[in-house]
Amino acid sequence: MEPTESAAPVARPRRRVVPAGFVSGLPAAVVGIAAAVLVTGLQRALSSGHGLFPGGATGWSFAVLTGLIVGHLVALGRDRWWGGTGSGAALTLAVLLLYGWVPAGLVSLTVVVLVGAARRHRWRQGLLHGAADILGVGAAALVLALFGDVPTVEQPWQPLDWGIADVPEVALAAAVYLVATRLLLWYTLSPPGRGLPTVARTALLRQGLVAVALLGITPLICVVAASRPILLPLFAVPLIALDSTLWIARARAEEQLRDPLTGLPNRQWLLERTWAALEEAEGQGVRAALVLIDLDRFRSVNDTLGHLAGDRLLLQIAERLRLALPRGAEAARLGGDEFAVLLPAADSTTSAQRVARHLVAELSSPLDLDGLTLVLEASAGVAVFPEHALDAEGLLRRADVAMYQAKRDRTGVEVYESKRDSNTPDRLGLLGDLRRALDAGEVELHYQPKVRFDGQVAGLEALVRWVHPERGKVPPDEFIAIAESSGLMPHLTEYVLETALAQVARWRAQGLNVPVAVNVSPRDVHTPGFAGAVAARLARHGVPAGALQLEITEHV
Repeated sequence: MEPTESAAPVARPRRRVVPAGFVSGLPAAVVGIAAAVLVTGLQRALSSGHGLFPGGATGWSFAVLTGLIVGHLVALGRDRWWGGTGSGAALTLAVLLLYGWVPAGLVSLTVVVLVGAARRHRWRQGLLHGAADILGVGAAALVLALFGDVPTVEQPWQPLDWGIADVPEVALAAAVYLVATRLLLWYTLSPPGRGLPTVARTALLRQGLVAVALLGITPLICVVAASRPILLPLFAVPLIALDSTLWIARARAEEQLRDPLTGLPNRQWLLERTWAALEEAEGQGVRAALVLIDLDRFRSVNDTLGHLAGDRLLLQIAERLRLALPRGAEAARLGGDEFAVLLPAADSTTSAQRVARHLVAELSSPLDLDGLTLVLEASAGVAVFPEHALDAEGLLRRADVAMYQAKRDRTGVEVYESKRDSNTPDRLGLLGDLRRALDAGEVELHYQPKVRFDGQVAGLEALVRWVHPERGKVPPDEFIAIAESSGLMPHLTEYVLETALAQVARWRAQGLNVPVAVNVSPRDVHTPGFAGAVAARLARHGVPAGALQLEITEHV
């Protein structure tokens, strides 16, 4: 067995450090504070005799408008409702400016409760958005109070009396409401130490742009409510258009993170999710792993059966991969016939390797394509946090290195080893030095005798040795691995054969006829013309074929 080698040091990226307890407790704190604020406001309103919501035609018109908005959000939802900025926000702001923050908070709470009831499995997210909205309403009410305006149901702030001097107040209250809700959602939804995922970030930024439209619609709602409340339901049309704009923006953002063929997440999603998983693993003191899987000889399927057949085969592979995933694991398609599996929590490198072998076995079982049974083998590479990398990009690259090693050696699954990675800066420098040493003849051959039990020397084995001018003696397994993975192996093989045969010719001239064994790479043996090249060298040095033995390297 080859000796193991610890992973090369990896530079730790700078990240925002957030206490795990703070992050996990923040959503609960937001909901708790919002509930306390709303309950306190209700108690004060009831104790002072203020109404909680306007009656008459105005109240009914607002109720109808609220019902239309809620119905649209339920129909549009599809797990994409983000609350806050949209039709519900415009309605909430209008009620806030007219009747104060308690009725506005009740409107927001009504929207959240009704939509959350329709989307039962999303009620936690809806509750969080509703709490952020109520706190945003409270912040905007404080702005109004600073300007001396505290509207109530009995004494509403009449929009017909607004003047130019009131425009900055209305604009500032709306801006504070929007900013407060966005910041709260940003910090409660973002993973520890990382920003929001692309989909969430795009949705929030789009909502900020739509907020400009709210500044124009909200005062109009106030004016109509004060003068012609019967026309309030007509505002459902522009408000629903706002929600549709947000829904389309979010849907497009989701499409950018999905593979259009298989529906699996793509590379961008994988990197973002891996970042979040690494942060969680670091906070919990556990390992995380990334498995890269590539189908062997998939190109022959496309070439033989066509790309449409290849696409149908990929759909079967993706579905089989979904079914084979262990609990908590997530799969993505990186492109072509390459897939990735993220293990957010791995007990050990061995357990991650065991999962990879299970996935490879599942994907390698027979597949049926239009009555034709196909067997596609797969190769997988495993990289583990924190042993092999401390960031998502590094973990992906090292899993890729291990996967190609498994594909070359036909071992099925390989775990990343730094000594077999020729892409690190240090090993790239060593590769350049090895190339120059071969050109300058600085690589030496030592000859180890093979002795029979009777004491007679039966032959010699040529051993490659390299003394680096700065590093000193470089272990053979290290620079040979670099040569094998970089394409330099044929040059090294030619150098060893040429040097060994020249030495054998000199010994034979001195009357010493001892065969010499030379190690060669399996890649060299499969190279067309290799046998002819060896025969030509034997003839050039005048050495018979029986004086040379070719051996495959031990690790194959």
